[in-house]
Amino acid sequence: MSDFSNKSVIVTGGTKGVGFGIAQAFLQAGARVFICGRNAPVQLPQGNGRQAEFIAADVRKPEESQQLIDTVLQRSGRLDVLINNAGGSPPVKAADAPPKLTESIIRLNLIAPLVFSQQAYHALCKNENGGSIINIASISGVRPSPGTAAYGAAKAGLINVTRSLAQEWAADKVRVNAIIAGMIKTEASEDHYGGEKGIALIEQSLPMGRMAVPADIANACLLLAQDSSSYISGAALDVTGAGEPPMFLQLAEQANALAQ
Repeated sequence: MSDFSNKSVIVTGGTKGVGFGIAQAFLQAGARVFICGRNAPVQLPQGNGRQAEFIAADVRKPEESQQLIDTVLQRSGRLDVLINNAGGSPPVKAADAPPKLTESIIRLNLIAPLVFSQQAYHALCKNENGGSIINIASISGVRPSPGTAAYGAAKAGLINVTRSLAQEWAADKVRVNAIIAGMIKTEASEDHYGGEKGIALIEQSLPMGRMAVPADIANACLLLAQDSSSYISGAALDVTGAGEPPMFLQLAEQANALAQ
C-alpha cells in the first residue's frame, strides 16, 4: 500500500461518488485529507480511523479555491497533492444548449481545475520533493461526446493543460498527470445509464464485463501521487477497463447470429 503519512491532500468534489472514494483511499494510506463542495455532506469519507475535513468552497470561484488552499496550509502546514475531481455536465443536445450553460460547463471542467492548479503550484513547489496534481479527465475527452459536447471539449482541454503544466513545472518537482476515466458506477449511475437494466446491458458490452467503481480511480490516483512515481509527469493514464468496443463489432455479431 502507498504511504502518505504526514502528507496533506485536497480532493475537489470529494463529498460523493468518485471524489468520495478517492478521499477514502488517501485516508486509508495515511494522508490528511481535505474535501470541498458548496454544501457540507451528510457523511464524511473515513479511513484508517480518521475522517476527511470538509471546507466549503465553490471551485468555480478563484477567490474561494485560494481561500481553501490558505485554510489547508493554516491547518496542516503543507499541501502535497491536489486532485481536481469536481466536474460533470447534464445531457443536452448541442443545438439546444444555451451559451450560459456551455460557459458554465467549461468553467467547471476546465477553467476551475486550471486555476486551482495554478494556485496550488505555489504551495507544492515549496516542498522538498515537490508535489502532485492529478486531473480527473474522461474518455469523453478523447472520443466524440454527443449530448455533452462542451463537457467533452473541456476534458480534452484538461488533458492538454495537464501536459503543458507538467512541462512548465517539472524543474520545480511539481508533477501533473491526468486520469482518463471510463464509465463509472456510482450512486448516480442508474439515472445516467438507464437504470439497472441499462447498466447490465452496458456492462455486458465491456471487455472486462463491468464498469469501473470509485476505488478503481482512487487506486490510479495513489499510483500517480506516490513518491516512487517521481518520473511520471504529463501522463494521461487510461482507466477504462480496456476501453469501449466499437459498436459495429457488436452489430456485426448480432447480424451473424440472426443469419445462422
